[in-house]
Amino acid sequence: MGRRQRKRMRGEAKAPVETTDYVDADGNVLTLRNRLSAGTVAKIRDLDLKPAANAEDRWARREELLFERLAVRWEIAGLPLEGQKELLGRYRLADSGMRRWVRETIDRHLREHQPELAG
Repeated sequence: MGRRQRKRMRGEAKAPVETTDYVDADGNVLTLRNRLSAGTVAKIRDLDLKPAANAEDRWARREELLFERLAVRWEIAGLPLEGQKELLGRYRLADSGMRRWVRETIDRHLREHQPELAG
């Protein structure tokens, strides 16, 4: 029996994650977690130090990692997406306007909730 299973059996539940909802012009709702763990913050900062094909590639990897770690839920046209694979897949398929809105929303969110990663 693994540690997770023992925790579940004892009834120890994780504290709910604090989140913030953002609504776009079409009524879609993106829910982002308010804080990232210290390990995730370090990983994002490390990304800036690693060599990449170019600055654009490094920037794209940073944006995707931020989305992957911050996004908790995304309701698009009434369809809720909650699994990490679903969320990341939908983000990758988004058109340029939707991606721009998500990018701007994450930037605004970071400035408010985790300013050390903003910018």
